[in-house]
Amino acid sequence: MTDAVKPPKKPRGKAVLLEDKCIACGARCQSVCPVDAIQMNDAGEPIIDASRCIGCVKCVKVCPVQALQMAFTPEELRILEELAGTASPEAELPEEDAEEVALKKRLAAYSGVWVFIEQTGGEAAKVSWELLGKGKELALARSCSLSAVVMGDGVEHLCRQAIGYGAQTVYLMDAPVLHHYRTEAYQRGVCALVEKYRPEVILMGATGLGRDLAGVVATELATGLTADCTGLSIDEKGNLMQTRPAFGGNIMATIVCDKYRPQMSTVRPHVMPMPPFDPEARGEIVGEPAAVKEEEISVKVLQVLMDGGGEKVDIAGADFIVSGGRGMMGKENFAMLHELAEVLGGVVGASRSAVDAGWMPPDRQVGQTGKTVRPKVYIACGISGAIQHLVGMQDSDVVIAINRDPEAPIFQVASYGVVGDLFRIIPALTRKLKALKAARAGAPS
Repeated sequence: MTDAVKPPKKPRGKAVLLEDKCIACGARCQSVCPVDAIQMNDAGEPIIDASRCIGCVKCVKVCPVQALQMAFTPEELRILEELAGTASPEAELPEEDAEEVALKKRLAAYSGVWVFIEQTGGEAAKVSWELLGKGKELALARSCSLSAVVMGDGVEHLCRQAIGYGAQTVYLMDAPVLHHYRTEAYQRGVCALVEKYRPEVILMGATGLGRDLAGVVATELATGLTADCTGLSIDEKGNLMQTRPAFGGNIMATIVCDKYRPQMSTVRPHVMPMPPFDPEARGEIVGEPAAVKEEEISVKVLQVLMDGGGEKVDIAGADFIVSGGRGMMGKENFAMLHELAEVLGGVVGASRSAVDAGWMPPDRQVGQTGKTVRPKVYIACGISGAIQHLVGMQDSDVVIAINRDPEAPIFQVASYGVVGDLFRIIPALTRKLKALKAARAGAPS
């Protein structure tokens, strides 16, 4: 009796990095490697130790841009050809297991891009319209529909506005219980809509309300949430690529939620451009009942106190911003910035260092940990231009930088740069602008 000849074991190969394909997405390949065969270089690209690699293919599967593949020796390729019964110059990956098949089936049940329309007193936050513009791009890339979610009391007029900004369908939940924003009421409403219609992407503004609501909704739905995104796109596999500053703004991380749906992101106001409004646009309004009754909510709103202070300024909506940094040397020197801002009809902002020094209040801070602005003109005075600050103002239409250091990073994003003493330049600029305004006021019409 002779022993049966066992067929050769199928080779697994070794993972290799394809040249110029890696996007340094944040060491996802390193995190899934079970044998620590992957280390990251200074550029954020993987260095693979072939002697440790066991060919498990986990890093290949997790790469969002297919920058990794399996490589085989000539002998391994010969064995693969024998097993397959046909010659193939390309390395083949192991067949999908039952878990992967089930995952694909589960993800395929979700479709569509949603934007939550934030409103207070029936007035929508502008970031919601900005997100509809970006949502339309994502929906086109995914060949799916763009929808808006409107919740509140007496807010049907916002549905027509949402359609004008690009929404094809608006889900309206209009009821007295939603008159004031309360976390539980809105969370249950959004989750009920998601469970019924199953969108694959949900976008919200990174405001106080949006951050609160997005967090509880993502927790309830057991899905991922990326906060304070500055960029959104769709990768080759149809996943949402969510880019945000990380490690104090020193790098930009791209995050992918490839195993859970919906994919959720919050985006700061003024990061995305405002889309045009089409008054002739047509769309569908789908009314849905409130998912909660008043007696089911433990939190009651007794009184709403509006901030009546005249000193509070929302710099995010200003067309002209004059910002000061550490180079202003002291709180008293911001008076010259206020004078220049008054001539321009603008407001005064500040860098984080100026706010930390107590020279300006926190609500005037521009940057990653402050506010994102998109003014027509941004004048940076004595601001070096750390990446955390640039993130908050680099999309301004015109950037004018005044700094005595010609190597300051702020000049890299400036439309116009002035190297010199700001304590001489700013007063001179203010005097010149005042003279021009006076001459224009005195000119015959």
